Amino acid sequence: MHNKFRASIIMMVSQSLIPIAIISLVISFANAYDPSPLQDFCVAIDDLKGVSVNGKFCKDPKRVDAKDFFFSGLNVPGNTDNQVGSNVTTVNVDQIPGLNTMGISLVRIDYAPHGQNPPHTHPRGTEILVVVKGTLYVGFVSSNQDNNRLFAKVLHPGDVFVFPIGMIHFQINIGKIPAVAFAGLSSQNAGVITIANAVFGSNPPIYPELLARAFQLDASVVKELQAKFGSI
Repeated sequence: MHNKFRASIIMMVSQSLIPIAIISLVISFANAYDPSPLQDFCVAIDDLKGVSVNGKFCKDPKRVDAKDFFFSGLNVPGNTDNQVGSNVTTVNVDQIPGLNTMGISLVRIDYAPHGQNPPHTHPRGTEILVVVKGTLYVGFVSSNQDNNRLFAKVLHPGDVFVFPIGMIHFQINIGKIPAVAFAGLSSQNAGVITIANAVFGSNPPIYPELLARAFQLDASVVKELQAKFGSI
């Protein structure tokens, strides 16, 4: 009888711990991204006096005004005269201090004909992109667990595409005229890692022999790529 009672108690405790474990897991996921604000706003300021939220100090609310939530210039085309033929104009917490803790930011992307936004990833945000001019071929590659499947689409003005957080993705202008797109990101500072720059342009450089084996290339080719990307 004592053993049955003990087993019943253990089962009740175990069952009660299940919802607690689920809640803890949900909370851990929620905390994995930009924290939700616990006040109307936390306008970022470089002053060390104040409360730090998500790496930024909060401006005294009494000193906050409209310019802390304002940016002008997304109507101006970016300069695409560069190696990849594109330009990203970023509007995140560094441009709009009022975005601090809001978990959102915006970019304008200009593409020269055949210009591209090369394969890259945003470690802290999902991206949703809308084309307003031109024709883009866009896509992302899923993780190793999903067999690195390519999800790609040709987009025209008015078309929208989503790049999930952390996935390697790209865009290329396949038209004969300049293209323009705008994208929202689910972070005040989503970050960006351009794959080629990170791998071949790291500082200090990654061992060429390691990259040669990883990419199935000759070490001399790797060294040439590292020289191009400024790693050596």
